[in-house]
Amino acid sequence: MVPLILVLLLVLILFGAGFAVDVLWWIAAIVLVVWLLGFVLRPTGGGGRWYRW
Repeated sequence: MVPLILVLLLVLILFGAGFAVDVLWWIAAIVLVVWLLGFVLRPTGGGGRWYRW
């Protein structure tokens, strides 16, 4: 019974990780687009950075 539960837990973890990785890819793509737009639309005066950190 314990090996069956362990296998089911492993399947659930891998399924959840696969879903999370897919979501993280989309978030990373959105952040990359915003970051690149920040370079294109940076303010003309003062420092060259559009973000504070």
